[in-house]
Formats: sequence, C-alpha cells, structure tokens
Amino acid sequence: MQRTYQYLTLVLMAALPMAVAAQGEEDEGPKSYIYATYFFCEAGKSDRADEIIKQADAPIFDKAVKDGTIDAWGWFAHHTGGLWRRLQYYTAPTLDDLLDAQTAMEEARGDDAEALGKEFGSICRSHQDYIWEQVVGGAGDDPGTAAFSVYYICDETREERADEIFENDFAPIFNKFVEDGKFASWGWNSHWVGGKFRRLQTLSGADQKSLLAARGELIDAMYGDDNEAGAEFSSICNSHEDYMWDIELQSP
Repeated sequence: MQRTYQYLTLVLMAALPMAVAAQGEEDEGPKSYIYATYFFCEAGKSDRADEIIKQADAPIFDKAVKDGTIDAWGWFAHHTGGLWRRLQYYTAPTLDDLLDAQTAMEEARGDDAEALGKEFGSICRSHQDYIWEQVVGGAGDDPGTAAFSVYYICDETREERADEIFENDFAPIFNKFVEDGKFASWGWNSHWVGGKFRRLQTLSGADQKSLLAARGELIDAMYGDDNEAGAEFSSICNSHEDYMWDIELQSP
C-alpha cells in the first residue's frame, strides 16, 4: 500500500477546525489529543476526495468511535483561507491511544483500499501533520455545520502564559457565547508535533455567516476597551492564519 494512503487514517477544529469540539462545558478530566492532517488537493477534484473518504474511511472511523478506539473524528472541506484544501482529524485521550488507533484502523481496511488510496493520492498529493493537545474548551449540544480555525505563531518562551490567559480570561467569554447559542463549540489547543504553528483556536457554529458574525463580537470582547489580557496575549501570539471550513463528516 502506498505511503500516501496511509495518511487517510489520520483523521482537527478544526479545526478544528480543525474545529474540534471540546469534551464538555468545562476544562475538566483528562486532556484530549488530536491528530490532524491538512491536505493540499487539486481544487477541481476535491469533491471526489470527499467521496473516497466517505466510502473508505467513514465506516472504519465510525466503528472506531463506537468501540472506543478513538473519541471523535471528522473531515472538513476548505471554505476560505490558505492553501490547505481538506482537514482530517481524530482524537484520543492519550498519545499512545492516538498512535495505537492509527495502526488499528489501518488493519481494518478492505481489499479495495489500495486502489482508492492511489486515486486519493492523485488528488491530494501532499499534506502536513500536526498533533495538538487540548488545553481548554467547551461545547453545546449541536455541533453545527461550519468551523473556524486560527493557527497562531507564538513566542515559544511565553506560550504557557498564553494558555493561562485563555484559561483564566478568555474561557468565560467563549463559554458565554456557547451558552447564548452563538457558537456550537470552541477549543484552545497546544502544539505537540508538527510545523510552525504553535497554538490552535477552534470554533464551530450553525453556518458560516452566523459564525463569522459571532466571531466579530468575540474579538471585540477579547481585545476591546483596552483589555490588558488581550494585549498581553497578542504580544505572545502575534501572528496567525485563519481558515473557514465546511464540516463534511463528524462523529460524534
């Protein structure tokens, strides 16, 4: 089996997002780890890549959620943002579980996997992998259909302070937005393995328009009125890239 297809087992925001829905309303219990793969795909054929994921991956990953091999997974399509065209993620409670799940799901593949893998690889020819650790987050009852991800470049000597600001100053703001129905979920995640981005903020909502409008209100709440916490955070994580995603597949 080609190496390219092996990465179909690596299921973000999000995302997420990757927009990845956080496990519960508060930052309680064990941390969650996210294996996210960001694909560079041929734009005109990306819909076919979606079909392959639905055929080849969705049954395996849905079963893995059901039997507890993974906690969640998703497949997101690029709406607006940078060069990544697709995002695939899965979550597990520990790093060992995360890597063991990759092996287990690969072994569950049928005989048609190689042909589908070659076709997928001809559409999505390269990718970037990240492992994220959930720091804090919250979620409502409805996961929504749209996701927004902010990928931050931060001062590595002060990253932990940025996490403290999110936990102590920003989390109540985000949770109130979820409580008011403006967001379906949110998360703040730290870099474990991967490229240049050091932190990931994820949001999900009912649709792109309402999500974007609510994010505008969120930014005012985080950084407006000479907010000292917002100013300090911006001095630590002072560069970022934004992505908007359509949630194609997600479980649970």
